[in-house]
Amino acid sequence: MFQPLSGIRVVDLTQILAGPYATYQLALLGAEVIKVEPPEVGDWTRTGAAPEGLQGQGMSTSFMTQNATKKSVALDLKSEQGHAALLALVETADVFVENFRPGTAARLGLSYEAIKAVKPGIIYCSISAYGQDGPIGHRPAYDHVVQGMCGIMRTTGTPQTEPNKVGAPYIDYATGMNAAFAIVAALHEVRRTGNGVRLDVAMLDTSLLLMASLVTNHLNTGWMPAATGNEAWSQSPSSGAFETTDGTLMIAANNERQFRDLCRAIDLGPLLDDPRFDAPARRRDHVPELRRLIAERIKGQSADHWEAVLDTADVPAARVRSLDEALAEPQIQARELTHAIPVPGAAAPTAMPTLGFKADGVAVGPNAPPPRLGEHTESVLQSLGGGNLGGKAENR
Repeated sequence: MFQPLSGIRVVDLTQILAGPYATYQLALLGAEVIKVEPPEVGDWTRTGAAPEGLQGQGMSTSFMTQNATKKSVALDLKSEQGHAALLALVETADVFVENFRPGTAARLGLSYEAIKAVKPGIIYCSISAYGQDGPIGHRPAYDHVVQGMCGIMRTTGTPQTEPNKVGAPYIDYATGMNAAFAIVAALHEVRRTGNGVRLDVAMLDTSLLLMASLVTNHLNTGWMPAATGNEAWSQSPSSGAFETTDGTLMIAANNERQFRDLCRAIDLGPLLDDPRFDAPARRRDHVPELRRLIAERIKGQSADHWEAVLDTADVPAARVRSLDEALAEPQIQARELTHAIPVPGAAAPTAMPTLGFKADGVAVGPNAPPPRLGEHTESVLQSLGGGNLGGKAENR
């Protein structure tokens, strides 16, 4: 198996989505991730809808999505024993990850300086909404709040319907990926220099990096993005959303070759000799008419028909699908983006995310179920020589 982080121990104090998703990726890469949770309540996402057989057991689908292959240790960090147990755990760790509101870790005696004093070569990663500095770094936030802050909502939808939130909590998950990338890079830096690394990963920073071309275009030219609905950012009249007899088709015919292949594929070849459309500059002067001609042709057949025709013509196109339709696609199934594993008590194996890439042709997925709250408290603390220091295992 592809396990490049085998032998790396991660102490994970994160909850909800961004932080746990970061450490989940480290776990899939082979790291031993020890999730430290408050006794009795655990990670906030443990509550909620659960697969059949796991209702009311702190094993919600939301929790399981990013916590498989981890160990759970239940510690009361506000108690003397719990704090001591955590520091003993830090002594054995390579990475420490927290996503408290800035200032909270310090109040708990878990600042970077405090952790570094215990383990000088530690990688200390803080994940927060706005970062550890700046005038609003102290503020809390969730994905949809950051979506409002970063500007993406004013570009989503049409001029009549914006602002619109992106449907999925994509900033949470992208922040988790960003943090995991930073941690893996820091592991190499520690190996190179022997010095610990302080990482500061923010949701707002990540959200703007996801809009990098918009940000740099605005800063360098003054251009302001506008809400364009389902149209392509290229603004090409032969790209974007087109209605068919049974749904919407997304087409990308941006360059000259793609435009010519599109016209031939949809039986509009005569347009290539039309003086209004025979060159990009002239097409820009006649966008409404060109758009109308393409749209009228597309709406006469089904989306599946045109997807197949344009695939043969090597013109990028896809029918707009619902989530269930997308997941049923043979291509998505071939990519193995989820991996079903048995979870004790569940009526059926539970699907969980893989890393999202293949290594040597193999998708890397979880090899153990998500932990019950405090499931590993006793075994982990005994391995440190501390017995049940800090609290009992919590088996819910």
